[in-house]
Parts: sequence; structure tokens; C-alpha cells
Amino acid sequence: MFNKRTKIKALLSTEPANQEIIVMGWVRSFRNNQFIALNDGSTNNNIQVVAALGLLDDATVKRITTGASLKVTGELIASMGKGQKVEIKANTLEILGDSDAEKYPLQPKKHSLEFLREIAHLRFRTNTFGSVFRLRHSLAFAVHQFFNEKGFIYLHTPIITSSDAEGAGEMFRVTTLPFDNAPRNEDGSVNFKEDFFGKSTNLTVSGQLEGELGAMAFSEIYTFGPTFRAENSNTARHLAEFWMIEPEMAFHDIEDNMNLAEEFIQYLIRYAMKNNMEDLEFLDARLAEEEKQKPQNDRAELGLLDKLKFVVDNQFERITYTEAIQILLDSPHYKKKKFKYDVSWGIDMQSEHERYLVEKHFKKPVIVTGYPASIKAFYMRMNDGCEPGKETVAAMDILAPGIGEIVGGSQREERLEVLEARMAAMHIPLEEMSWYLDTRRFGSVPHAGFGLGFERMVQFVTGMTNIRDVIAFARTPKNCEF
Repeated sequence: MFNKRTKIKALLSTEPANQEIIVMGWVRSFRNNQFIALNDGSTNNNIQVVAALGLLDDATVKRITTGASLKVTGELIASMGKGQKVEIKANTLEILGDSDAEKYPLQPKKHSLEFLREIAHLRFRTNTFGSVFRLRHSLAFAVHQFFNEKGFIYLHTPIITSSDAEGAGEMFRVTTLPFDNAPRNEDGSVNFKEDFFGKSTNLTVSGQLEGELGAMAFSEIYTFGPTFRAENSNTARHLAEFWMIEPEMAFHDIEDNMNLAEEFIQYLIRYAMKNNMEDLEFLDARLAEEEKQKPQNDRAELGLLDKLKFVVDNQFERITYTEAIQILLDSPHYKKKKFKYDVSWGIDMQSEHERYLVEKHFKKPVIVTGYPASIKAFYMRMNDGCEPGKETVAAMDILAPGIGEIVGGSQREERLEVLEARMAAMHIPLEEMSWYLDTRRFGSVPHAGFGLGFERMVQFVTGMTNIRDVIAFARTPKNCEF
């Protein structure tokens, strides 16, 4: 068998006893024709391989360049140098893959995140992205562990769908019809009966509606999969393709929903702090260096690790939308006209408003409830007792420091007549959604759910400021590389 290797992370915590081991990885540096820093991606820390002078011929020595891949057989011994407990005394060394040192983009120096986005196929080999994507893996694993421990069913909802869960219309069309000669109806519109599915279809913007169907049988389900928005937003917070976690729970109201979402976020952070502290410490130091470059007034009050500890050790603040708007209207920020967007009851709060609430006013995560019905989706439960013109829904958003909204959810409207009236008012065809309405016709129950944008969660935990740096291959307007 070729691959009888030990990972470097395991070797670095092994007691040296001159045992023979095999290690494989990529060269980070090679100095004095003897000392090779080798890394295999299991940790940011390299292991030093010592190739005694005379062990390798000149031709092989010249091929040991940054980025080259090696297989080393040798003895794990105590290191005499500083900074490492163990090193490998090489007995044999095989070059698995050469790397042209002059052309290899990742030279041993500091690279900007902008440059690394241009070579996203290689950026995993850097310490920053090694830490980010190991943390992304751990958080994904923790998502499944959390819901499994609570007895939720993992439901795979469709990626191709004929419904628009959000009603926003910002969808990617899925079709096999020819672009230059699509079949037409008499009125000139496209005849989708000729299409593959016999109707207009698109990439999903959310698995929620299908998730509700599962919750009406299993009580509690969750989805975790890719979602798509054809929104022309070229910002550090938006992607055209991203991953969403969407639990749906029967027999839950809005308060149950908030409690679960808060517990879920804290669980994910605790898991990362327990299992990836080495990576978090690296990113904490990286972020501290980044903050030093900013003006004093723009610097974050807490470092990354302190922020994460604060979130898991404290309850989230809970306020109504009406209270949030009043806080913004009373703020020095508003009175000095520092907000780009105006503030009034009924607005869909912008990121600057959300970040003011969490970063300046409360200085911790905030759950906002009771949003105006006019700015929320049709499926959210209408609150009782609202004054005319100020109708609200049982919605909730969780706002996090640094990124704004991280969770959006609601208690769903379980009353058939109210839901039908709301859909009619929003011009949503009832006949096409008959399958959805059946859950209200046959054994309807109070139920709730939320969506957590996974990339924004990874951003929060890693401290990365651009969402394109927490997904392997970002899909954004005018950008679909790899």
C-alpha cells in the first residue's frame, strides 16, 4: 500500500522514540540544503524534516522547492531546535510532484486576500485559508451533531424547484429550451410546456416550504444545502451561491424558535472553540494585526476569541422592531446624520442600522422580533391586535457583531384562512401552492423555523470580513471561475 502515512498534526503531538514513520506533504521552505518545512494541511504547523548532507544527490536537492510534494520515510526524533518538540530524520525521500519555484505563486511571504482570491485554487495552502476551511468543516459537522442530538430528521429538499419561497423573484432559471429559438405561446411568452419539466423552474432560494411539509410529519426536521440568489449585489456580504441551514419545527412558537436559534449558534461556537482552538488562535492574532492598521475609532473593542467567548457566555438581547427603530431614532448617529439610509417605522433595516444596534448600542448579538408585515414574506404568522396600518408578523432576525443579520426566521402562519388572504393580497397563486396549503387543511399546528446563512456563520467565527473568503469557490456577479 502506498499510503501508510501519519498526518503531521498527529506527529507533532507524538512522543519521539526513534520510531519509523512515513509522512507526505508539500514543501513550505527548504534551507541550508538540509532542513525541509513540510505541511500536509492537517494543521498550520509544519514538521521539520532533516535530510543529512550526502543523503540526497544534487539533482534531487534542486527539485526540493516551495510547493513540491514529498514522501519521506524516517525516524521521529526529539528536536534540538526551538519551536518544535519533534522532527524527522529522513532515511529516504521521494519527490511525488515537482513545483517550478519561479512560477509558483505562493512564495514564502505575506499575500493580500485580494491576490489570493485570484488564485483561489491554491489559496487553501496558506495558513489563513487552512484555518478558515478547517473551521468551516468543524462547524458543518457541529450542525449535524446538534440536530442529531435533538432528534431532528435531516431532509434533503430540492435544488431545482418551481416555487419562489421568498417571493423576491431573484432566481436562476433552469431550462433545456434553446436560447435563440424558444417555443412561444400565442401571446409571445415562452411555452414552458416544451421544457424538460413541463413548467418554469429555477434553482432554489430556500428549502423552507418543502421543509414545512416534513415538519408536519416528523415534528422536527432540518435542511443543510446550497441555495441560490440572482441578486446583483457585489458586496462583501453577498454570494449568488451559498449554503443554508433551515430547521422547521412543529409545535413551536416564535419564542421556542428564538430559544433554539440562540442555543444553536452558541453550540456551534463552543464546538469550534473546543476542537479548533489552534486555528482560532491563529486567526485571532491575524485579526489583531489587521485591526492595528485601522484608525482607533474603527477598531473592534473585542478580539476574535474574546468576541466568541462573550457570545457563548451571555444571553442575546431581545427587542421588538418598534423598539429597535426608536433606539435608532434616538441615537447620536441618527441625529448627526451619520446613517446613509433613513430611519422610520416600516423600513427594512439596512446593514448599517443592524450593526449600530449590535456594535454600538447593545454590544452583543440582538434578536429583533415583530417586523412590519409589509416587508416580510407571506408565510409569516400575522400578529393579533395590531393597529391598522401597523400590522406586524411573528418574525425574528438575529443580528451579530461585524456582519449584521445572521439568522432570519418566524412562526409560520398555520391558519388556513389568514394564509390564503395574505397570499391573495400578495398575488401568490393559490392553485399552484395547493400542496403547501394542504399542511393547513389537514392537521395544522403552530410551527416555526429559521434560516442560518452558513457562510455568515463561518465569517463570524473566523473573523473574516469578506464572505468570498469563507467559501471555497465564490459565485458572485460576473464571476464563476473554476
